Amino acid sequence: MTHLQLSFAQHYHERTKYSPAGLAAKAQSLDWSTQPSPYKQYPLGALVDLQPYLAETEASQVDTVSMAARLSRLLINTYGLTARVPSLSGEPFYLRAAPSAGGLYPAEIYLISRGTSLLPAGLYNYQVRSHGLVRFWDEHVWQTLQKACFWHPALEQTHLAMVISAVFFRSAWRYQDRAYRRIYLDTGHLLGNLELASSLADYRPHLIGGFADTAVNQLLYLNAPEEAAIAVVALADLLQVEQNLPSSNTTLASGVHHDYPELPDGELLPYLHQVSQIPAIADSPTPDPQPSLTPPEPQADKYNFPFCLKASTVTSAIEWGESLQKLENTILRRRSTRHYSGLDLTFAELKSLLHFAYQPEAYAEQGLDRQPDYFDLSLIETFIAASAIVGLDEGCYYYAPQAQELRQVRFKNFRRDLHYLCLGQDLGRDAAAVLFHTADLKKAVARYGDRAYRYLHMDAGHLGQRLNLAAIRLGLGVSGIGGFFDDQVNEILGIPGDEAVLYITTLGQPRQRQ
Repeated sequence: MTHLQLSFAQHYHERTKYSPAGLAAKAQSLDWSTQPSPYKQYPLGALVDLQPYLAETEASQVDTVSMAARLSRLLINTYGLTARVPSLSGEPFYLRAAPSAGGLYPAEIYLISRGTSLLPAGLYNYQVRSHGLVRFWDEHVWQTLQKACFWHPALEQTHLAMVISAVFFRSAWRYQDRAYRRIYLDTGHLLGNLELASSLADYRPHLIGGFADTAVNQLLYLNAPEEAAIAVVALADLLQVEQNLPSSNTTLASGVHHDYPELPDGELLPYLHQVSQIPAIADSPTPDPQPSLTPPEPQADKYNFPFCLKASTVTSAIEWGESLQKLENTILRRRSTRHYSGLDLTFAELKSLLHFAYQPEAYAEQGLDRQPDYFDLSLIETFIAASAIVGLDEGCYYYAPQAQELRQVRFKNFRRDLHYLCLGQDLGRDAAAVLFHTADLKKAVARYGDRAYRYLHMDAGHLGQRLNLAAIRLGLGVSGIGGFFDDQVNEILGIPGDEAVLYITTLGQPRQRQ
């Protein structure tokens, strides 16, 4: 059937929106006996144990021990276990450095080694529970990876690459088709951690979003379609001068699909992943789509509403301590806030949160990357509903990152509305501010095909994780929300109708336990 107006990514977005009537109709109880494990096991393979290196804080020379300590530090801060909490089942539940919707943790981390003193050439899976790497394939596969990534320049000099995969049912078990959104938001959280943790371990991650999906899946022996690679990252070792690489373009476009069948609920997620894939060179009638060497330039702020109240957000940088020690402590103690007190934040605190998330160049002097990789931030817009910010009028604002200012869209206290929009969650009502990431899907699909849906949600999750960490560093509460009444957010807050809401981050004062 031909759908002339909507690509499949847009169709998927429309079909997976929450509405008051639709959510009630689709409500179903969970079968806890079928909940999938968030851990992948390899029965065979040699284990590289990274636990002994967790206590090592300094790597004074480039040898096997120091490389192990750096890699151990990178992985624990990216996706490692950070806390053990009790559960209703009696089995302990483990939290990780990166947040995940429902604590389902759909992502897996693989390392591909070209051959180093620590990791002989081959394929490795990060075993989260044991904090080790299992080597399950011991052949040279680097050239196969380069071909699958269309000879991306970041893979020419690097010797390690990370591949993030998704085990789809881990999230779909609870969130059905809408899980595709949450999987990529979760992966964005992970990428946000990876980008910052790399500065702690003297690596520089280079994102690669354009790769031949089937080729990478086959390289890692993934069990498609149940699991699939969703992002590739070349890890440049900054202690090796030849690996200090310039930034490169991170994206390639897939096709745009307007001709697709009428699909029942439950089949939207796998179909979107299928149609947003990029074929291998031999399978494609187009020339070799090698990425350009330069990332896209920042775009001007999109919205400048006439006669609106404007408030500058220019502020000083958050201090992350000597050798970024306070950053590492923040990553490891990050938790999602469960309840807010309803008390105020100050405008100075809100400005600091926005500054860390959107002005990375201001943190270069502290040792962080001044231009971290995203897929395309020019497609992401930010709106903020301020309910209790001392020094800022109540209302909905557009955040203009280039001008570093808030531009008011509507005057109103939205607390009651936010409770409703966030599916009755008290987090929306009691937060001092609620931040919305949005994107024009039509424009994004025109630029990157149906694959744009992946890029948008990973970038939104990446920004959300920077907000998470900034809030925890300042002693504030923060929690992401991936479930909301999509269309009603635009209508009630005055967000332009072309902007599809991708993600919500709530900010406030955490309620102290009694």
